[in-house]
Amino acid sequence: MAGGVCFQTNVHTVSQTSPSPGISLIHDFPHEAEISSVSSTNSSSGPSNYPHNVQVAFGPLNDVHIPTSLMENFLEIASDNTKKDIETCGVLGAIIKDDTFYITSLIIPKQESTSNSCQAVQEEEMFAILHEQSLFPIGWIHTHPSQSCFMSSIDLHTQYSYQVMVHEAIGIVMAPTDTSRAYGIFRLSDSGMKILKDCLEKGFHLHKEPVDGSPLYGDCSNIYINSCLRLEIFDLR
Repeated sequence: MAGGVCFQTNVHTVSQTSPSPGISLIHDFPHEAEISSVSSTNSSSGPSNYPHNVQVAFGPLNDVHIPTSLMENFLEIASDNTKKDIETCGVLGAIIKDDTFYITSLIIPKQESTSNSCQAVQEEEMFAILHEQSLFPIGWIHTHPSQSCFMSSIDLHTQYSYQVMVHEAIGIVMAPTDTSRAYGIFRLSDSGMKILKDCLEKGFHLHKEPVDGSPLYGDCSNIYINSCLRLEIFDLR
């Protein structure tokens, strides 16, 4: 472990994506490193398609480790928008080591946002950083400034686009005003993936229920908060 440092956060304001600052990946875990599993959080919030105490089928998955500082740092970055009731989104980049994904990068793309939606623009800049650093697009994170913690129909389509690329991809929802659940780490179920694949609708809309009665999405069960990860933040706005 270099210099006895377990993790750190580096923030880069990026106006060009090439060359981008280097990323230090992952330190060897010291004995005192804290690695804790993220368990499902029961919540009364969310629409009818949110799974309540239901086992969701995801198929075989590799574990995903998240830096301890990720969600707190993201909320700080999003704070100005949150105060204005505007969503903020970011993309998560990960390396893979011994069949485990380690999130090492948070990329804040240029984006167009409202109080209930957030759309990345000029995505080629974001993917250039992922490509340069040989990172997997392991998912995304976004705020619900004044809504509860759930995934909207638009969120589900965004999640589908990541999960098609990487099966383990996650969607983190940060809901600072939801008193029952401040955040959720979600993934589409196997049945949900099939339904989203065939859905051509845009904007907010209802999705049909899976024929097997399972939820469209659910809480992830293979996520670990890891105090020994470094986090690099690239703000492209």
